Formats: sequence, C-alpha cells, structure tokens
Amino acid sequence: MSGRRYRSLILSCIFGLLAAPVFGAARVEYVGTYVWSLPDRDFGGFSGIELSADGSGFTVISDRAWIRWGTVDRDSSGRIRGMRMAGRAHLQDSRGRVLQPGRLGDSEGLAVAADGTRWISFEGLDRIARYDDVDRPATRIDIPQGWSSIPTNEGFEALAITGDGTILTLPEYAVGVDHSFPVWRYRDGAWDQPFSIPGSEQWQAVGADIGPDGRLYLLERNFRGVLGFQSRVRRFALADDDISAEEILFESATLQYDNLEGIAAWDDGLGVRITMISDDNFLPIQRTELVEYRVVN
Repeated sequence: MSGRRYRSLILSCIFGLLAAPVFGAARVEYVGTYVWSLPDRDFGGFSGIELSADGSGFTVISDRAWIRWGTVDRDSSGRIRGMRMAGRAHLQDSRGRVLQPGRLGDSEGLAVAADGTRWISFEGLDRIARYDDVDRPATRIDIPQGWSSIPTNEGFEALAITGDGTILTLPEYAVGVDHSFPVWRYRDGAWDQPFSIPGSEQWQAVGADIGPDGRLYLLERNFRGVLGFQSRVRRFALADDDISAEEILFESATLQYDNLEGIAAWDDGLGVRITMISDDNFLPIQRTELVEYRVVN
C-alpha cells in the first residue's frame, strides 16, 4: 500500500470515528446470560422484574397476572447459576376476583417499594394497581382521564418507583410529531405529567427502574418481525420536573437476545448492575432468559 493511500485510510478512519454516534461516557461490560425454565403451565411471559438491593432476591410478573418471588443463586463472580422459587400468587382485582389472561389480566410493569408494597401496571384496560399483599385484592388507583384514549396494547409496560415512593410510568409507544414518551407521575395521591422522554418510531418503552445512583434506566425494544428483537438501555439524570444527561448504555444486535421486557438496576459492589428478563410469549420457539450487564463508570 502506498504512503498516500495509507494516509487516506487513516484519515477516513479518524473521520469515521468522529462521525460515529456517541453513547455517553459510561462503559458497560457484559456479565452473563441465564436461561430459566420450569415445568409449570403458567411459567413464562415475564414482563417485569425487581431485584433486592444486593441482587440476591427476585420478584417477577408475567403478563397473565401471575407474580413469583424467590432467591437468585450466583457463583463467585456474581453470575446467575440458578433461580429458586419461594412463592407465587395469582393476582386479584379490587373486588377479589382472580384476574384472567386478556384485557383485564395483562399485567406488564412491576415496581416494589421500600416497604414491600407491589405496584403493577396493566395494558388492555390501562391502569395501575397497588398490592399490599399479593394474596389479597388490589387497591384501585384512580387514573388520569387522558389514559382512556390510549390504543389497545400500547399502554404502560414500563413502571418505576423512586426512593420517596413516587411512581413513574410511560406508554409503550412514543406519541406526537416529536415522537416522545410522556412520563406520568403519581405522588401524594395525585397524577401529573411533568416531562417527556425523547423517543422514536423505532423503539418501544418496555421496562424502567430507578438505579442505586438515582437515575432512571429505560429498557426499549425494537421488534423487527421475522428478523426478531433488538434491545437497548438508556439512562437519564432525574430531577423533580425534568430529565437530562441521556446516555445510551448498550444496544443489542438483532436476535442477540430474546424479547427483553423487564429491567432491574442494583449495586453489585463494582458498579450498577442491570438485570433484564425476557417475555417468551408462552411460545416454544422463545425462551425466558436473564441478561446482565454492569455499568462500570
């Protein structure tokens, strides 16, 4: 190769790097993937996950109104090696009726408060419910009038709770000409919509959590039909009425993972660990997998 051609190649690489998208200052490293299976007929369809502060306990919600909890077995490097069930419950509505799959029982988002209260978001009939005890009826939460205009199956899959007990949720699909996700907030018994998250037609919001660093972690999905699923995670600095400092932490290749829908962010002692779980849609060609990454700075 001539010196001129070599210099041209170097310059092209430099300009290519300068033109590449910036994913923020954070560095993310892959930790591991664990495939989880049980013979129970109601096992699968997981769309929400929460982990304890040290990653040793789990709670998961399926989109057929089943909630499960237990402990996570990890090896010396912190990788998942097993999931041990401690209990499960079939969720009830506020009148004590067991929720059936479909419009009323499409439970999607999960958030666990510091006192153990479970908050769950539903699609179909879009709503948020509180469970002080998952073996007892839900406590009904009034919803904003604007939610009645949300198209079927485009409701609230992402749900998060802040340290002071404030609930945050957003619809699955970006709306408006600017393709943004309106974030709804529930605190002190009232709803408001303080800010929106920039979005696009390509990505859908499917999971959210507040990390130990106080930031909002948002899991998004790009469904490409026969080409499969693609996932990405963004995080934001969270203020009272605004968000800032958007960072793209990672973006998977198509078919790299299954249909990741739930996310939990916790401190593993080396950084913020993000744990994601897939919804297998109760189909034999899909699987339930837990995928973990660590944000190291």
